[in-house]
Amino acid sequence: MAHNIILVGMPACGKTTIGARLAEVLDNYIHIDVDSLIERTEGMAISKIFEKFSEDYFRKLEYDTIKMICKGENKIISTGGGAFQNPDNRAVLLNFGKVFYLKTNVDTLYSRIAEDTTRPLLAKENPRQILEEMLKKREDNYKKAHYTIDTDELKEDEIIRFILDETGSKS
Repeated sequence: MAHNIILVGMPACGKTTIGARLAEVLDNYIHIDVDSLIERTEGMAISKIFEKFSEDYFRKLEYDTIKMICKGENKIISTGGGAFQNPDNRAVLLNFGKVFYLKTNVDTLYSRIAEDTTRPLLAKENPRQILEEMLKKREDNYKKAHYTIDTDELKEDEIIRFILDETGSKS
């Protein structure tokens, strides 16, 4: 298995933050945030992609982007919250590196996104309930990651240390 780190989990669980911090610690690794890459490539926010085209269109872009970036070594990839639900994405990611599920409870997730209107699947009435339903639907697939990190009681540094230990990476 190549030396790559993949972060999966619910929206607002910390994938982008932890990925960026890992890249700071691991000099020879680059961090790629799938959603940010899609936004740069498409020239519009994901919420606009959903609005203008559709979720299906976005999921196809997501799959194509994941296939494109899953080559080489020393990459830290932060996926979008729904990316790991697609069995094709899951297969690519599980074969590309060590996948870490950043498990975070709904209360924590909700506190992080309560005022965020940029998340198309949550920009509706009762986002907390939507988060609960989303987690119920997605949890079984998230658990297919190589590792699960229950992030609720951990500081960022502890999450990073766990990932470094499990990947044998040196900081």
